[in-house]
Amino acid sequence: MPVMSTARVTSLYVHVPFCAQKCAYCAFYSEPSSGDLISGYVAALVRELELVASDLRPQTVFFGGGTPSLLNLRQWEQILQAMERLNLLDAEEFTVECNPATVSPDKARLLRDFGVNRISMGVQSLDEQLLDRLGRIHSREMVFKSFDVLRRGGFDNLNLDLMFAIPGQTREIWRATLNEAVAMQSEHLSSYEVIYEDDTPLFAQLRAGEFDVDEDLACAMYEELVERATTAGFHQYEVANFARDNSELRTSNSELPFFACRHNVNYWRGGSFYGLGPSATSYARGVRTKNWSNTQLYCEQLEKGKRAVESREELPPLARAGETAAFGLRMVAGWPFEEFQRTTSFDLRREWPAEMSQLAGRGWGIISSESFRLTPQGLRFADSAAELFLR
Repeated sequence: MPVMSTARVTSLYVHVPFCAQKCAYCAFYSEPSSGDLISGYVAALVRELELVASDLRPQTVFFGGGTPSLLNLRQWEQILQAMERLNLLDAEEFTVECNPATVSPDKARLLRDFGVNRISMGVQSLDEQLLDRLGRIHSREMVFKSFDVLRRGGFDNLNLDLMFAIPGQTREIWRATLNEAVAMQSEHLSSYEVIYEDDTPLFAQLRAGEFDVDEDLACAMYEELVERATTAGFHQYEVANFARDNSELRTSNSELPFFACRHNVNYWRGGSFYGLGPSATSYARGVRTKNWSNTQLYCEQLEKGKRAVESREELPPLARAGETAAFGLRMVAGWPFEEFQRTTSFDLRREWPAEMSQLAGRGWGIISSESFRLTPQGLRFADSAAELFLR
């Protein structure tokens, strides 16, 4: 049986559910911004921070959304000052997601002054027609301007988020976007294939026959992503994530590139975390909880002095280990057997030998004496490979 740690949780996610407008592909819980609702959300979030602070010592913090950078200076001050009062600001990595054109020099300075040291910018594309197709409200020019604002604001750890296999996106357009993104010299690059989620405009368009999914083209785009990013000096450490390395700044023998996103690595390696805000999920002490996906209800619950938890789930140890195996296989390094056993108290070789052999036989996996990992082809289909490990 896995031993439950009593140490404080070291990873914090905060969901900011507001957007200027909903994107055509987005299935995350988000809604158009409105002044009163945002003010209520900020007050409720501060209460939720107060409720969990005694069990938190964040080494990584991540504000995602939605569009966290839509919050104004006063709202950010309220949140960051509360975090300072609660001793939650000493994280080694503090990321805020931003959309182009939502970061002013003043906002960049405020975030930096309170210890935010990493920005993830939702670019998605540098083609104006595709930006419009996705429902993005920024232009390509805004991407470059916002990037410069962040650099001048003192940020030396910037991620660019891109999408590929967008309807109407050709290989030529994708290649041009990749080349321009690489030329911006960010420290990190994330790139995800468009997923057609229920209840999104893109899914409705697909069902209506307005376009077809070209799996061969998507594979070719993914291969080009890996090749172009690697050639430009990025190190692929996860299916969709690439980071630069800096051996001079290293303080450990970690196999990860220096600018890898530590917060996300904690997810993939089965670590504990608190998730705050509407719809956010937490995993701590073997229990997964999920907050209500309703900002008004979230605020009302916290006004009563209790967390806005909709559901609790405690997975049996083997099922949890299988989930941890599945997430960890997204990483290029796969799972070192000893690390997996330390994390879950289960032996990958004893519980999943047939699954590993099946993937190796298909050319999707490599079994060594120390670890199991996916091949480049296996990484392309990591979700399918991961399903084999779920119990």
